[in-house]
Amino acid sequence: MNRMTKNAFLVLLGLTASICANAQQISALGPVTHLVVPDQSGQAAGGIDFENAKPVPLPDPGIAPPTQTESLLNAPARSQGAAGSAAGGSGNGRQKPVQLPKPRSAASQDQVAPQEFGSSGQPFTTNRVDAAGDNTQFYYAFRPTGKLFFNIGSATYVCSASLIKPGVVVTAAHCVANFGQQQFYAHWVFVPAYSNGAAPYGTWTAASATVMTSYFNGTDSCAVRGVVCQDDVAVLTLSPQTGAYAGNYAGWYGYGWNGYGFNGSAQTLIDQLGYPVALDNGTLMQRNDSQGFVGASFSNNTIIGSLMTGGSSGGPWLVNLGMPPTLSGTSFGNAAGRNTVVGVTSWGYTDTGVKQQGASPFTSGNIVPLVSVVCTSTPGAC
Repeated sequence: MNRMTKNAFLVLLGLTASICANAQQISALGPVTHLVVPDQSGQAAGGIDFENAKPVPLPDPGIAPPTQTESLLNAPARSQGAAGSAAGGSGNGRQKPVQLPKPRSAASQDQVAPQEFGSSGQPFTTNRVDAAGDNTQFYYAFRPTGKLFFNIGSATYVCSASLIKPGVVVTAAHCVANFGQQQFYAHWVFVPAYSNGAAPYGTWTAASATVMTSYFNGTDSCAVRGVVCQDDVAVLTLSPQTGAYAGNYAGWYGYGWNGYGFNGSAQTLIDQLGYPVALDNGTLMQRNDSQGFVGASFSNNTIIGSLMTGGSSGGPWLVNLGMPPTLSGTSFGNAAGRNTVVGVTSWGYTDTGVKQQGASPFTSGNIVPLVSVVCTSTPGAC
């Protein structure tokens, strides 16, 4: 299988020596490693090339994950503690539009397709959020998701990300740092509800970046080193603009941990959002729906069927996406918190026939301390 891990990709480009420009402001805070980004006001012009941004290649495990049947027979025990969640907020919805340069390649015009599956046999459905030109991505509960631009060396790359507090963004750790090399990337710019060059809620630069120390120094528990790991999760705090944060406009999601939203067989329905460059040239937000199951032998990662590719890294995996109905004569089920992020896109296959992706689990050992640290250091962002 043709595969390219994140570290091999960086070595190939010869960028590993030039990534650590901000290392002097790194600090260890308990189990997490925190970077305070210098020169907040100038980052938007700090080398970000919106027009020629490249997708971060999905880390490829190179081996097949367990099947859903195998995972049902070996469902992982919840060793992290009780499931929990934190609620989100819809924001005020006021736009502050910015027009960005569009990617150079023209977007395709593929239409909505029925549920499909790849050689993995795991069913899914992937479609544009903006299904009929109605700008659905500008409305809650889609607008907290956006594109994340950043620099590796002098080149600009793109991942996906989402707001989980008014001024806090969650994404994949491999969009923030180089696994095991104690190196951060630079100049993150988050664009909520990005759509074909339009930034309806503005562009927001990062004030800090935080990852788990185990990911930063390479001691994380990984079924495939640096690819299928327990803690491929990172948070960024954003710099406020005129006293407000991106989430005050676009809203933010809740987040859950320790199997929130999963049944006793470690299964759930995952709604995945992101900007894969192989779909509509990465210009439009895409939605993918698939049953997810937990692979105990894959560092307890959640595994779904998906059409998404490079550029989708860091995009949110949500349970209960959407606005709840008003009930009469019935009640909601268990774990009914709407718009709750329980993981972010961590890896996938460069063999596009497989059509399967995975996400590190949100646990009380990663997402909880990550958010706690940034909310303690920057309470206004939370």
